[in-house]
Amino acid sequence: MAKAKKNQPIRSWEAGDTVQGFALLTKKEQRQDKNNRGFLDLELADASGSIVAKVWADSPALAGQFEAHQFVAFRGAVKSYRDQLQISIDECREATPSDREHGFDEALLVPSTREDIADLWERLERLMTEQVRRPVLRRLARETLDVYGPELREHPAAKSMHHAYRGGLLEHVVSMAELAFVLAGHYRDLDRDLLLVGVLFHDLGKLRELGAMPANDYTLEGRLIGHVVIGRDLLRERCAAIPDFPRDLEMLLEHMILSHQGKKEFSSPVEPMTPEAVALHFVDDLDSKLNQLRTAREGNPGILYHRGLGRYMYLPAPEPNGPPEEAAGMPPISPSIPPDAPNPEPAELPQPSLFKV
Repeated sequence: MAKAKKNQPIRSWEAGDTVQGFALLTKKEQRQDKNNRGFLDLELADASGSIVAKVWADSPALAGQFEAHQFVAFRGAVKSYRDQLQISIDECREATPSDREHGFDEALLVPSTREDIADLWERLERLMTEQVRRPVLRRLARETLDVYGPELREHPAAKSMHHAYRGGLLEHVVSMAELAFVLAGHYRDLDRDLLLVGVLFHDLGKLRELGAMPANDYTLEGRLIGHVVIGRDLLRERCAAIPDFPRDLEMLLEHMILSHQGKKEFSSPVEPMTPEAVALHFVDDLDSKLNQLRTAREGNPGILYHRGLGRYMYLPAPEPNGPPEEAAGMPPISPSIPPDAPNPEPAELPQPSLFKV
């Protein structure tokens, strides 16, 4: 049922609601409609999610003073357009300190991971220090966490596509690393060390490609170079800090970073040519797509057109009490290698795909 809502999270909005409150303006673009009248294409966000917003030519908000990456005060009406919610803005201006008495609180407006960041960090450290078996790769992972840990804990993983919130990059990396660990336990020919360290580095270049929250916009370096090549450069820097780091291992990791997007048309300089690179690409693709679908389902469940996937998706509303219990008699799925598996000596490891170590 449509309602008038004030200072309510974006995720609670429904078609027909009239809403007012505060948000982070994450996008502002000048456009023209089919009658050549100017309008603004916006995106509003808060800690619960984001929504497309429009300021049409007849709206007083068109003359308002507000810019992207600012906190704004707004009023408007929520509508459904092509099976997705959006808001038509009637009033909008930059939020000011005096708005605090009306409910303005930046902490409620910065999209953030729902995971506990300390717990995510502990899980990542445990994987990289206990499950990476070659001493030289374990040292590479440990020193990389020491150098980039503070940024990695806070950074978004993308501007808008997936995990585009505070702590999103850490959430993405941990999710991928835990999935890669299970995958390497099932496909025993995969080099678990390379796969785990490849996960750690694959998107590390986003620390330079994107600004931290709340800006979360491309830097000049990000625009001109991109996170794939930046990530390769960060790997080279960390390897150079370790005396006599094996060049063959470095090259295999470089290839994984440079090919993790999967195809050249998706900004990969090369396409995956080792089993570990193929696995990394698909783990990355799976985790990013499922995160997009989770976000879309929480914002507007049902049948909707998903631009990222280029097709309609059926996304039923989550069950209020979570997924059903495991079917009786079905054993739980667990990694082939238990989490506390000992680290064998490097001589016991399978050889990498292209080089003898």
